Amino acid sequence: MGRWDVDALRAGAMVALVFAVPFSIGARWAADSRDDSALALWLSLGAVIGFVIGAGCAAWVQRVELPYTHALATAIGTYAGAQAVFILVRLLRGSEVNWFAAFFNLSVVVGAGLLGGVLGQRLRSKGFRPSTERTTDR
Repeated sequence: MGRWDVDALRAGAMVALVFAVPFSIGARWAADSRDDSALALWLSLGAVIGFVIGAGCAAWVQRVELPYTHALATAIGTYAGAQAVFILVRLLRGSEVNWFAAFFNLSVVVGAGLLGGVLGQRLRSKGFRPSTERTTDR
């Protein structure tokens, strides 16, 4: 196995996409269509938590002892992929793209990835292992 545990990156990315992207879409919808800033704020917080969970998953299940690297790669990679799609859709629709917001949100996602890495590392250091790593001693 090399530097990257691709299975861990894939697992973390799927978790992040399932939890973070729907909240991101909802937050954008709330901010654009109803001027409901409170709802947009809560949905944005849900998206950040989704990135924390996805990054934490990648940090926890990786088997090469690089939890922070996997957590950050997962958070940044999934955000960049999803954001690229969102930006492309806005450009194709002729809508304005707020580049500052996209890069600012990236900094928040990096923080979420770091927090996920801390949580995943803590799970591993406390002896909690994914079921794929557990041995059965009978």
